Amino acid sequence: MEKNNNNLFFTCSLIEYIARKTNNHRNEVVVKLADDVKRIYDYADVFHCEPIEKVADDFIQKDAITKGDYDNVSKCRYAVPDYWDIGEVFARLIEDCYEEKNVINGIKEVYGSWLADKILNFNSDMYYQSREYIAACYKEGTVL
Repeated sequence: MEKNNNNLFFTCSLIEYIARKTNNHRNEVVVKLADDVKRIYDYADVFHCEPIEKVADDFIQKDAITKGDYDNVSKCRYAVPDYWDIGEVFARLIEDCYEEKNVINGIKEVYGSWLADKILNFNSDMYYQSREYIAACYKEGTVL
């Protein structure tokens, strides 16, 4: 897959934004968005023209994403990475592990994986490790 895929970056950042706003695990957001994940990815260049807050609110309402009880942000003891930073971590992981034709499946699999919880633990150092290391961990199925 092409590196620095802007559509994937926006899609992953929007998932992160929606999850934080609704206190849902990122995988739950991906499941609730269902087919809209592909729509967001395919039309990210259009959605990106509006404020991410508005785009998020539109999908939260459309897909009836309700408040959850997952709040990794308030549990963070250090500086919280912003949603663009975490979107980039997930986008790079998907870029490094999936081909373009499988990107939507990659989004679903990565967010549903064991590694997503490690990345989302902002009290650990996983989210700021190198993209090569994170991809290697994902491919091996364990923290190396």
